[in-house]
Amino acid sequence: MIDTASPIVASPAVSPREERVGMLLVFLSALMWSFGGTIARFITVGDSWTVIFWRSVWAAAFLVCFMVWRDGWRGTLKLFRDMGLPGLAVGICFATASTAFVVALAYTTVANILLMQAGVPLLAALFAWALFRERVGVATWVAIAAVIAGVAIMVSESLDGAVSPIGDGLALLIAVMFSVATVITRRFSGVRMTPATCLGTMLAAGFAVSQASTFAVSVSDMGFLFAFGVVNLGLGLAFFATGARLIPAAIAALLGTFEPILGPIWVWLIHSEVPSGRTIIGGAVVVTALLVHIGLEFKRQARPERAGVTGVPSPN
Repeated sequence: MIDTASPIVASPAVSPREERVGMLLVFLSALMWSFGGTIARFITVGDSWTVIFWRSVWAAAFLVCFMVWRDGWRGTLKLFRDMGLPGLAVGICFATASTAFVVALAYTTVANILLMQAGVPLLAALFAWALFRERVGVATWVAIAAVIAGVAIMVSESLDGAVSPIGDGLALLIAVMFSVATVITRRFSGVRMTPATCLGTMLAAGFAVSQASTFAVSVSDMGFLFAFGVVNLGLGLAFFATGARLIPAAIAALLGTFEPILGPIWVWLIHSEVPSGRTIIGGAVVVTALLVHIGLEFKRQARPERAGVTGVPSPN
């Protein structure tokens, strides 16, 4: 078991270059996750638990292969042993969120789920501030507000009041679990979280075994389930686990909102579904807020240090 005292007091120092790499990796994770809706539309399996099982199995297989390729068998086993309670907590969060996402689609609309997930940046920032007093800048708060407003505009046309309490409850659960996972990953940045996300897929697959009515799927569906698990879930988790530990929780969650923005674009390109006017307006608000915020972060990190101002001793 790892020592949980020091990571709570302060996170290990991260260089500006590492922080930029972390931002890129978290963005790539959102990009991979954004393909989920498009892939799911091709799957004809009627049982959600069958989808959860095969998606999780393929994702777990990919993540194990990724870790073995990167760290070898002994290194991979060591990673699982060393992740401790923080890794277990992240695994449970991802297992819960990935399962709830597929099940929620059977009870409510994608619009309602996206609206709930838009609260992830705010929840993550609040959890990090309340539990660990992690500083959240004014610019980040403004960007978070813009993201929530933009996604609200995008999904407002679908909120007709005929919603399922179960579906919305599951959608809220996804947001809470992803927020908690984001904060834990940042606070315990010295712990490699890839095995934790792999554990999450294993837990989801294990639970789905007890719920699925059948495991038989067509060859076509298996191909899409492979992509659903490896590209959408597995690769996305690998990128996120590697990058989120290098950047503040609020920024990691903020970058994650590219998922609900890019998702409709892929559906439009592949399924010829033209986004509505409100979707385009809301997406423009969110993308503008994200790009401006990220641009300011890069500018801040690239600003040269000045003697007597940024901590560098003055020559006098």
